[in-house]
Amino acid sequence: MNIRYPNGKVFQSNANTPSKNKAPVLYGNRGMTLEDDLHESNLYYLHHQIAVVHKKPTPIQIVDVHYPKRSAAVIKEAYFKQASTTDFNGVYNGRYIDFEAKETKNKTSFPLQNFHEHQIQHMQQVVKQNGICFVILMFRVFNEVYLLPAERLFYYWERKEAGERKSITKQEVEKDGYLIPIGFQPRIDYIKIIDSVYC
Repeated sequence: MNIRYPNGKVFQSNANTPSKNKAPVLYGNRGMTLEDDLHESNLYYLHHQIAVVHKKPTPIQIVDVHYPKRSAAVIKEAYFKQASTTDFNGVYNGRYIDFEAKETKNKTSFPLQNFHEHQIQHMQQVVKQNGICFVILMFRVFNEVYLLPAERLFYYWERKEAGERKSITKQEVEKDGYLIPIGFQPRIDYIKIIDSVYC
């Protein structure tokens, strides 16, 4: 199935690209991604009436569908209707929450190419309206998760736009971000960090 961006460019996932340097399999967390962990954490918050946060669905326009059988439809081509903003939004303690989740296998830095201009603009608008806005960054190799306030991300983005460094060093993330210990329930307790930083 071909999925296209609003500009017509074909979306290509690198999920099926074979890797030359495969990392060892961690069987305790097999198949889990950062978004899966956040989804489980959000379900925990919802069930315990702590916060209401959901992943935003990506709006897709289906263009071409084939029906090989009467009971089975196969989508052959689709377009992203519009550029997406951030991954998650919701409400906590009467405040609007909006955040993006990204992970990297890089050991020393977080590439800013993982973010898009329209996402940065969206986050700037949320901050301007006094919303709680941040990014959750995971260094997969170290199994470390950080909450980085959007205001700090803006600084690094502007540095990149000025032609300087195109990534945030791990040391900068450690200095400007907040380590979120990985637990059991909730798995990624970012609300605890929000309490200490924003409330």
